[in-house]
Amino acid sequence: MGESQALRGRVASAICALVLILGHLVTAYMTLLAYAADPAGPWDSETVAHSNFASGTALTFTAVTAGLSWVFVKAEWLRRWWYAVPSALAVAALLRLTLLAPEL
Repeated sequence: MGESQALRGRVASAICALVLILGHLVTAYMTLLAYAADPAGPWDSETVAHSNFASGTALTFTAVTAGLSWVFVKAEWLRRWWYAVPSALAVAALLRLTLLAPEL
């Protein structure tokens, strides 16, 4: 029984890691889109809105992945360092929404 429980624990860890990695990739892509948006001039308010939308969406995904990280770490399927990725992505998205926001 000990080996089957260890195998189940490893499979659960792998599934949790895969779910979080996919969530982090989506979040990183949205953050990248937010940073890639560069207004062409003072009339281009649509690009600024798109950048803000992408940053807000990235923050939403970050909140979801942080919550999932908390659940998976609490269940002892993953280690605590998994909190670092959503934290870094949240900082990047918040910076784009505030200090590094595109200006018209």
